[in-house]
Amino acid sequence: MSKTPTPHRRAGIPATSTPRPKPQFTIEEWEAKAPLSDLALKSVAVVKTASEKTPLPLKISINEDEPSRPSTPNLRGKVGLVSRPSTPVPTSTRQFVSHALHPKQPVQTPQQFYDWFAQIDKSVAHSQEAHFRAHVAVVSEHLNTADTLIERIDEIEREVGGLLEGWRSVEDGGKNLKDACERLLEERDRLLELTDEIGARLEYFQELEHATRMLNHPGESLVLQTDFLYMVERVDICIDYLKAHRYYKEAEIYLLRFQQCMTRAMTLIRMFFVGSLRALTADVSRRLSEKDVSSTAQMHLLYTRFRSVSQLSPLLRELERRAEAHPEDLSALLSECHSAYFAARKGLLVGRLMEEIRGLDPAHTELVELTNAGCSYLKHLCTDEFNLYREFFNSGEDQLYTYLENLCDYLYDDLRPRILHETRLTTLCEVCTVLQALMVLDVAELPEEPPDDGNLIVDFDQPKSKGLEQLHISHLLQMVLQDAQTRLFFKAQSVIQAEIRYYTPKPEDLAYPDKLVTARKPVSQYEIKEKDSVSQLFQLPSLDKKETWFPTLQKTVWVLSQLHDFVKPVIFEDIAHEAVSFCRQSLVTSSTLVEQRSSTGVLDGQLFLVRHLLILKEVANNLDYTPKDTEPRSDIGGVTDTLASVLNRTTALLPDALFASLGMPRGHDTFSDSRHDIDQDLKRACQEIISFCARLPCDPLREWVDRVQAFNDARIPFSSGQQAPLLTEQEWAKRAIAENLHQVFIETCERDLRSFVTKLRLYLEDDRTVSVLVTHIEEAIIDAYLKFRNVVWNMYAGAMKTVVFSQDGLRDYLKGICK
Repeated sequence: MSKTPTPHRRAGIPATSTPRPKPQFTIEEWEAKAPLSDLALKSVAVVKTASEKTPLPLKISINEDEPSRPSTPNLRGKVGLVSRPSTPVPTSTRQFVSHALHPKQPVQTPQQFYDWFAQIDKSVAHSQEAHFRAHVAVVSEHLNTADTLIERIDEIEREVGGLLEGWRSVEDGGKNLKDACERLLEERDRLLELTDEIGARLEYFQELEHATRMLNHPGESLVLQTDFLYMVERVDICIDYLKAHRYYKEAEIYLLRFQQCMTRAMTLIRMFFVGSLRALTADVSRRLSEKDVSSTAQMHLLYTRFRSVSQLSPLLRELERRAEAHPEDLSALLSECHSAYFAARKGLLVGRLMEEIRGLDPAHTELVELTNAGCSYLKHLCTDEFNLYREFFNSGEDQLYTYLENLCDYLYDDLRPRILHETRLTTLCEVCTVLQALMVLDVAELPEEPPDDGNLIVDFDQPKSKGLEQLHISHLLQMVLQDAQTRLFFKAQSVIQAEIRYYTPKPEDLAYPDKLVTARKPVSQYEIKEKDSVSQLFQLPSLDKKETWFPTLQKTVWVLSQLHDFVKPVIFEDIAHEAVSFCRQSLVTSSTLVEQRSSTGVLDGQLFLVRHLLILKEVANNLDYTPKDTEPRSDIGGVTDTLASVLNRTTALLPDALFASLGMPRGHDTFSDSRHDIDQDLKRACQEIISFCARLPCDPLREWVDRVQAFNDARIPFSSGQQAPLLTEQEWAKRAIAENLHQVFIETCERDLRSFVTKLRLYLEDDRTVSVLVTHIEEAIIDAYLKFRNVVWNMYAGAMKTVVFSQDGLRDYLKGICK
């Protein structure tokens, strides 16, 4: 069998000298690690089908006349068997045999046969290996083709590498060129930006030439040109810029020159304004000096003509703004404009103002009328002046208020002496009312001020911020109001000292209860009561019938009602406590005088004191407030509530503990508050009234009970055989005496207690108020009578139970009398 030709190895792949052992895999592992797709499975099936058809071995080509295949030779010769020789072929037949496997000579010997058979065998083997050789040839051809392709690919790779290298070279060159161009553009932009920055900075320096050239232009009309204010604005900008960049070369020199330009420009504005103002003032003054100039024409000349030159307002606003920005250089120019304006206005108004004040006749006109007319005129005048000033300026409020105060002084010089020498308290109050009425709208329009407590009181301790948005009349009327309030305060103090503290009662002042009886008579329809202006603080239902009050109480309430709305709360509180304290002292002293003049003595005096102290206590409670407290006090009640708070919170006869409910500390007798003193005096007066009313019916019973108690205490035990005297055997302790005491008690209650209750209603008037005291009187009588009842029940073995009252029966009996 021939050798299979060795195929050419692919260039570039070295042969492995020693093969490495291959890993062993099972079919299942191979299938799990390398699964085939559907396309791969179909390809394997096609290959399997093709491999099942094995091609036939290469046949020996013979002539068509000959058999297609020679007979199979006998192989027994190879194994040493001797076969029978074949039949010799005739000569005629041998000449047609031309195949290579045909023996060239006829086979005559076994050796020839064996040689021929070996040749036949080799031919068969060769024909059987023909398809392997064909496959090897095809594979060799494919390898040669693949080697050719690899060589071609290598060649193409070399060519592509050359192209890539060339492209990279071009790319680097282009990038370098682009970077160079960008650097040139950046350099150009930087140079342009630098040029612009230099030009922008240079503009500030170049503006000096333009400003200097404009300011050197002759004529006063320069300030009215359109470019003038624009030039001023540019100069101001340049000044601010150079101040912020003083490190520039020659910046200080240019800054000084720009400031000089600004000063020159503002000086031109000041000169033009002062010149225009003088010309206008001269023209108005000349026309006012003419005869028969009506008030309407005067108002036109003084205000309308001045508003006609308010076209200068933009220039003045520019001057104000520059003076605020550069006060060290330009504030003097603005002050000159203010001074020139105020001098011009004052020269025009003083004559007319003095004429108006002379028309008011300050020496003979009533003070209130003079205050009302004069201050109203000044208010309108100051308002007009303020509005006109605002047409020109938006600053200089201090100078404006100084100017307005100077105008007001012409009236105040006549008004202040009248106020400081006024002796009538009501007149001073009316003056304060007029002044506060002029100031109240001004105060109400100040949103930053806290709400007041309802009084027309203006506090000038804290300075108010003044501006040109609104004229503060309160600032102008401040001095006059303070003079009136000061005079009102001192006058009120003198009234308190003379008519309250040192008041000497007249006989008719002490005529109680006659004065109360007279007050109950109906008033004639023709009787006209004098108008009494009282503060809202004292307009309470319990403060009626003031004609029945003691004069010091009347004067106290009157003075405090006058002062309440016109002085500061702190001052009012001090003087109110002083007045209440002096009034209380006068009431206590007068109650003693009433006792001396009255037929019932103590009862009238103490009822007089209780009546007036209840009213004074309510007045004091209404005065008990703090300036910041705008809510009404929740513990202020009427006369009835006041008395009930004193009497209804105790089980004993008015102990000190009941005053804890009134907000007073227990045991502090030296407490200086006037309300505490009123409560103490009221307590003592109520004790006296209750004790007096309960004394007459209960004193006989109390004396008899004390005598019985003394007899029982004085009994000495006798020796054996002797019997102690019995209490019921005593002449004064018999049952008839006890029954007589009970009858006397009933008669006294019917007579005296009913009279006392009637007098209580006369003094205290309100039934609820009277019932408070009556309840405590009844309790005192019941307590004394129950002691008598307990004694007689025990003494007479219950025989008096049907005679004396039970507790409920006595209570009902007393209520029937008191009603």
